[in-house]
Amino acid sequence: MKKALFIVVALMLTIGLAACGSNKENNGNTANSGTTNEGNSGTNAGGNSGSNAGGEALSGSILAAGSTALQPLVDQVSKKFMEDSKYSGITVQVQGGGSGTGLTQVQGGQATIGNSDIFAEEKFVDADADKAKELVDHQVAVVGMAAVVNKSVTVDNLTKQQLVDIFTGKVTNWKDVGGQDEKITIINRPSSSGTRKTFEKYALGTASQDIPGSIQEDASGTVKKYVTDTPGAIGYLALSYLDDTVKTVKYEGVEAKEDNIVNGTYPVWAYEHMYTKGEPDAATKALLDYIMSDEVQNADVVELGYIPVTKMQVKRDAAGNVTK
Repeated sequence: MKKALFIVVALMLTIGLAACGSNKENNGNTANSGTTNEGNSGTNAGGNSGSNAGGEALSGSILAAGSTALQPLVDQVSKKFMEDSKYSGITVQVQGGGSGTGLTQVQGGQATIGNSDIFAEEKFVDADADKAKELVDHQVAVVGMAAVVNKSVTVDNLTKQQLVDIFTGKVTNWKDVGGQDEKITIINRPSSSGTRKTFEKYALGTASQDIPGSIQEDASGTVKKYVTDTPGAIGYLALSYLDDTVKTVKYEGVEAKEDNIVNGTYPVWAYEHMYTKGEPDAATKALLDYIMSDEVQNADVVELGYIPVTKMQVKRDAAGNVTK
């Protein structure tokens, strides 16, 4: 009896020890499994997240509005940008309206980029000065501006004073500035135009006047058409719009050409700005970087009659001060 009891007890102890060993093994496997899963989970989360963040294609919608002097460049480059497979998820829309409109819209959040021929500080002054401080300036090119006349006009050079007299209404006939006996028709831009502000500031040194009989147009392209089609007409255009349909007039005997602008001999020029409100988002930065790339600066910018900023031998600030 005692021997049988001993056998039963020994058997029970053996079974118990086996169960304990099994539980320890399972617990160890469970712990290992948990560590392995946690580690794999962490690796997958970190790896996938990094990969997605780094490799995810850019996307977004950009509205660039404002300067019609800058519009041909932004139009052409934006189309090439969207055709590039790296940026196929980004849509760019380009509108004119003038520099003042572009600055107002980007400041108010209606546009992503405000294209402008003038510094924001020239638009937002006095009580609005703080609005300019919220905008970030991206200078993408330089553009020269010139007085242009209908090809019937025989004058090919005008002094600063002669231009002032014409655009303030003091002189109304070409014979008074050495030309033929023909009425002068002024094709002007609205007061919101950066091209107008640049021409007034650096060519006239004073404001022009919307005199009776003058024509006012919102876009540089329309100004060009009116000057082309109207005998005796005079206007002003960015060099990017010039061709043989209009006649370019020298300023104080100096031609409006790249070399003269670069060295500061010809004074009627402006930076082309693409303003953003604060730092640009990733999609907008990609577009701005693309415009500033060597490929675009040395090809599209030059082809369309603009000047790369890096070529300038002089600099100009918002107050109009020029330095070497």
